[in-house]
Amino acid sequence: MGKTLGEFEQLVLFAVVRRGEDAYGAAVRREIETRTGRPVSAGAVYTVLERLESRKLVASWVGEPTPERGGRRRKYYRVEPRGARLLRASHDQIQKMAEGLAPKLARLADSGGS
Repeated sequence: MGKTLGEFEQLVLFAVVRRGEDAYGAAVRREIETRTGRPVSAGAVYTVLERLESRKLVASWVGEPTPERGGRRRKYYRVEPRGARLLRASHDQIQKMAEGLAPKLARLADSGGS
């Protein structure tokens, strides 16, 4: 597991950053679905969170039991500095590659690729 992030790993990390102190699995899943418009399985989110934690890109802790969850605890996540650096580097690379391409992409999409 190297120094790059896959697309879904990036989405999960962005969602964890966006959710802040409220970054638990189901909230991360909803954040991704809301922002991307694509369905995401809970299993996929938890698998990626576990992988990111094993790479020390995120850390987790278990919260207090809540009555609305029947006394069960939630597992919360935060992005670690190394994860933030990798996500920032990925974001910067994508921005640099995409810079100025919006009009060309719109033309290509409108023309059917020809």
